[in-house]
Amino acid sequence: MEPFLPPEWLPVIFAGLMGLSILLYVVLDGLDLGVGILARGQPRADRDMMIASIGPFWDANETWLVLAIGILLVAFPIAHGVILTALYLPVALMLVGLILRGVAFEFRAKAPDPRKPMWDRLFVLGSLVTALTQGWMLGTYILGFAPGWAAAAFALLTAVILAASYAFVGACWLIYKTEGALQLKAVRWARRTLVWVALGLVAISVATPLASPRIFDRWFSVPEILLLAPIPLMSGLLLLSLWILLARAPREGDRLSWFPLAAAAALFGLAFFGLAYSFFPYVVPEQLTVWDAAASPEALSIILIGTLFVLPVILAYSVLAHWVFRGKATELSYY
Repeated sequence: MEPFLPPEWLPVIFAGLMGLSILLYVVLDGLDLGVGILARGQPRADRDMMIASIGPFWDANETWLVLAIGILLVAFPIAHGVILTALYLPVALMLVGLILRGVAFEFRAKAPDPRKPMWDRLFVLGSLVTALTQGWMLGTYILGFAPGWAAAAFALLTAVILAASYAFVGACWLIYKTEGALQLKAVRWARRTLVWVALGLVAISVATPLASPRIFDRWFSVPEILLLAPIPLMSGLLLLSLWILLARAPREGDRLSWFPLAAAAALFGLAFFGLAYSFFPYVVPEQLTVWDAAASPEALSIILIGTLFVLPVILAYSVLAHWVFRGKATELSYY
């Protein structure tokens, strides 16, 4: 089959599709993981409502991770081998966390009351393990899989920061989906974890150019530095707006309960765009470009046709689920 697009375009298109899938996963499943982390130690009524708020969405949100890894495997098989080899242990632990979380979510709904707290604890544990391992992988990737204690310390820092960032977006979700005392708790959680989000943005912004002279030149040469200036400025404005709003929310009939969640998604998007700009065209930092790692143009053309069918279906289902279950969360029941 002859490629229907210029061959040099196809790897870039798949890199964009993979990036979109990762971003949607981080925002959508990030809030699920954050709710799971925040559920630790909460009273039963609050815990039930927190888990009910993500009940209709959590399994669909994980589909974006499957899509992203699938694109990496079929479109960039060489990079898939390099990345998964370097991150074998944290990937395995992440899968354990995801399985544990999914099993606990389903079993807690059917378990008798004396056993439900056990499944709730396992749900929290699965959420925390998943978030920490993803943060470790992010830190390792940013430093180009560099060995040594300094790299491990940075990976550990990003693991904690990403888990806290997931807790932040989870708290923003609860502000939007709950009301009353639980919503007030969520406001306090969001304000506390916002500090970690700011710390994470600063830490990654400092480490990324220091890890690569190429990225340093790309950030601080002219006119690139002027073109990139809106990213930190917009991020700072969003952080300040969130800090001010969370000090006053919720007020005025809950009219602005959507804003923290929207601002959190925008922050994640800006951070992701900055990373994507920094690393492109490399899919494995400083080792493999998207063209080096890509499958053949003929194979990519066939895969693209399938992806253009699958991606809108997943997106449409996600939009439909959020439309059907819009408004405040209610009790989740399987009976």
